[in-house]
Amino acid sequence: MGFRTLLAYKKGFALAMEIFHLAKSFPQSEVFALTSQIVRSSRSVCSNMAEGYRKRQYEKHFKSKLSDADSENTETQLWLDFALACEYISKEQYSDFINKSEEVGKLLNYMMNNPDKFK
Repeated sequence: MGFRTLLAYKKGFALAMEIFHLAKSFPQSEVFALTSQIVRSSRSVCSNMAEGYRKRQYEKHFKSKLSDADSENTETQLWLDFALACEYISKEQYSDFINKSEEVGKLLNYMMNNPDKFK
């Protein structure tokens, strides 16, 4: 079993790709601000999971990387708040993305609370 088989990874990757495609529609003035930040944080969720998975035999390291992934997931939610407030996304898009992000967060927390299931 590899990190790509993890449900949290699959859902996080799908969400990051949706955000990437959405961010292409943001104004050019946001390229070095909101656009780059939201794409970076959403991708970082998956990269932290992948890194942690390779170190899963070391429980503290595994949980630390999952916590980093969860933090990046929360940062992505913050950038979604800004995208909504700036009227770059609709309330429906916002709700959809937040719900998906919350689901990823729940899966990450399950992994942190049950690290033995991923050895």
